Amino acid sequence: MRAVGFWALAASIVNITIGGSIFALPGALAVTMGSAAPLAFVIGALLFIPIVACFAAAGSRLTKTGGPYTYVDAAFGRLPGFLVAAIFWISNVAGSGSMSAILASQLAHVFPWLGEPVPRAVLLFAVYALLAVLNAQGVRVGAAAIMAFAAAKAIPLLLLAILGFHYVHLDNLVIPHIPEWSSIGSSLVVVVFAYSGIETALAPSGELRDPARIVPTAAFVGVAIVIALYVMLQIVAQGVLGPALVGNDAPLAAVAELVVAGGGGFLVLTAAVSLVGVLQGDLLGSSRLLYALARDGFLPASLATVRGNSRAPMYAIIAHAAVGWILAVAGSFTTLALVSGGAFCLVYIGSCAAAWQLERRNINDTASPFRLRGGPTIPLIAIAALILILTTLRPAEWIALGSASAAVSALFALRQWSQKR
Repeated sequence: MRAVGFWALAASIVNITIGGSIFALPGALAVTMGSAAPLAFVIGALLFIPIVACFAAAGSRLTKTGGPYTYVDAAFGRLPGFLVAAIFWISNVAGSGSMSAILASQLAHVFPWLGEPVPRAVLLFAVYALLAVLNAQGVRVGAAAIMAFAAAKAIPLLLLAILGFHYVHLDNLVIPHIPEWSSIGSSLVVVVFAYSGIETALAPSGELRDPARIVPTAAFVGVAIVIALYVMLQIVAQGVLGPALVGNDAPLAAVAELVVAGGGGFLVLTAAVSLVGVLQGDLLGSSRLLYALARDGFLPASLATVRGNSRAPMYAIIAHAAVGWILAVAGSFTTLALVSGGAFCLVYIGSCAAAWQLERRNINDTASPFRLRGGPTIPLIAIAALILILTTLRPAEWIALGSASAAVSALFALRQWSQKR
């Protein structure tokens, strides 16, 4: 049943992308970029536009559930497809854990007892359990919830950005010197993580109505809303807080408190709604990725089992929620965001290459797919930018990504051997 239309897909992109990172990221970027932190979002946006174009092109051609996994599998074969899918899932589940970690820390500002390990773990378990029950009702209910979450988070943030401009001190926006490339690069890794979301929103491709028509427009509209909002919020946070922004773990709440008395508490509530919304969107999309891998024989068949009339992959939903909860309890936002951001870069490289390969070989399930202008130029620009960003990852992050890739390659080889037997 294809239940997702243009507005549901655009809202899904906005919902998944505008997660908890925007509530903490302005302060983290100020640590590495200083007053030049808004440039990180601007540069990141310029780099992200060709990536969005590649996703629009690939997503308008294929109607099979799986997102980047489906694109790479159709373009390059089963092993590359499986590798991208595994890294895609790692990036998603690490991102889910990081968002959950922010949810707990934001709520701990209002309820300090939630900062204790046991209450924190119980809170996050309850959140994941609630979202699993919601997703079990099927994609139509999940899509409706996503539209509600998207509106509940975007409207307060837009109002904060508009009202906050009246309190901006221009002196706080002066950039005394351009940061070093190492600082810019490491910031862009986190910015890529902050902008990510389109790949997860497109994972339920088999449940989209008329992908050739709605994917390109929904992709560009959804990402444009996110970019505009992120740039505005970083400028407002920098302009209002100045040096106090550096290292602030709740900068937007601090801005809201200055703009409106009691606004800080309201923004913490908005942050909580936003974070639950992104966890909902991630669970909807990532569970379909596990379903697609099980459907194609890479994972246990039980993960491809769907539930009654809702057609929801219940076991895949539970599996993703369980791993996300474990990571949230054990990890921190910064560590999980860096691992997730690096993994997203690898997924994007594979997806951009697949977009051009699909177009070059004219592989498509639709009558009039979106076409990339300039042949391979757009994918090559996107891939070059992503490789440049990856050069700034630290050895520990490369070890984590390399170990994960080696493990999934071994699993692929074992699966292929068992199937031949």
